[in-house]
Amino acid sequence: MIIKNMQELATTELRKDVLSLIEAGVERVLPSTIMKSVVKYDLTGRILTVGDYAYPLSRGRVFVIGGGKAAGIMAETLERIVTPANITAGIVACKSSDYKTSKITVVEAGHPVPDQRGLDGVNKMLALRERYSINGNDLVICLISGGSSALMPCPVDGVRLEDKQGITRLLLGSGASIHEINVVRKHLSKTKGGGLGHSYSPAAVVSLILSDVIGNDLDVIASGQTCPDPSTFSDAYRVLEEYDLLSRAPKGIIDFLARGCQGQVEETPKSTGNCINHIMGDNTLALQAMFQKAKELGLGPYIVTAGQKGDTATMARLRAAEILSHKYTGYDVVLIGGETTSVLPKVAGKGGRNQHYAAVSMLAMKRHTGEWVSASIGTDGSDFLPDVAGAIVDSGSLARAKARGIDVESYVRQYDSNTLLNRIGESLIVTGNTGTNVGDLIVYAFRNMVELPETPSSSGMALR
Repeated sequence: MIIKNMQELATTELRKDVLSLIEAGVERVLPSTIMKSVVKYDLTGRILTVGDYAYPLSRGRVFVIGGGKAAGIMAETLERIVTPANITAGIVACKSSDYKTSKITVVEAGHPVPDQRGLDGVNKMLALRERYSINGNDLVICLISGGSSALMPCPVDGVRLEDKQGITRLLLGSGASIHEINVVRKHLSKTKGGGLGHSYSPAAVVSLILSDVIGNDLDVIASGQTCPDPSTFSDAYRVLEEYDLLSRAPKGIIDFLARGCQGQVEETPKSTGNCINHIMGDNTLALQAMFQKAKELGLGPYIVTAGQKGDTATMARLRAAEILSHKYTGYDVVLIGGETTSVLPKVAGKGGRNQHYAAVSMLAMKRHTGEWVSASIGTDGSDFLPDVAGAIVDSGSLARAKARGIDVESYVRQYDSNTLLNRIGESLIVTGNTGTNVGDLIVYAFRNMVELPETPSSSGMALR
């Protein structure tokens, strides 16, 4: 069971249904499930197949690199498919090193703020080329999943790791989108923006990717470590300017980006001809699995979008307003995927975007007269805090808070959702490290809905 505190949270049938949908969604995007269906290896002919693409390995060796929250399980699964005997060496960076691999070393590193362990891991990956004289006959398999931008730091010369840690913290709390954050990251790194893949040329680099990015933009996932970078130093500088970070960012970073804008520093790679990228899965797979599970439970599901983004509180209020205005009349389950962004006050409490989404939803849904449940989780099992995946609230949560004298609005204003939901109880979802990461999943469920129409009055996927 993925949700470790299921019994504590499943206090009503509707809550149990919602939690079952989340379980189905996360299970569908576990790396072991996805990779076994996409990646094959012919031991006799030594041919690696990824989907419809075949890579003969009769002349060369296989090396494995990469990182991300799912990299550990991806490495375990790859070894089972290819077998350790057919892998020369490998190193991947993950949030935990507790994985059983023979040839691929799993390095534990910091997330969401990069640390020295991650830097040491990347340096070991880069050292593989010289150590084994990797050449054009060899194949480098790169395992990429969400989180690798932080887990695989490699600052450019002149920028300290401490500076990258500082700018990462500032960007995460600024309200900048993941696209914007990664533009800055790419121009402060030797390996992001295509640098990692380019460094192994002329060897072919085949990336197996689990996407946590809306739209599956290859240059954004993991900061595009094996993908050409269309952005420029000027773009990176403008991000800091737009979010009023120029005066707060480390001086070394501002100086480096300014030099890049003046053409004094070489741009990130604009072509990576030796790299081939395969997206194996994203949150669409999770939503489809949740849809099917809802049908099995006798519910009427509707997928709104796999690409929700924007301010966390704004989107929670918008979805509540849609529900209250009967936009999804005829459906009793609404499914959403994506990743919102929170703009934190200077003094913020404890929590994450999924907990904040649930807390705001509790207030936004208070005018709903029937029974309802809403849950929001990060598929990696960590909603900024490592021990909380997200939260579930229902039509009785606000009443329980008021009965205990809890000022919900005050906690929401202070972005202190974790403290709030802890006090209310039966709210925080605990999964532990799931070993995957395809963004966030959000569920709304209702009782006593009317007969299903052909389509609701919004764009989306009814998938009947």
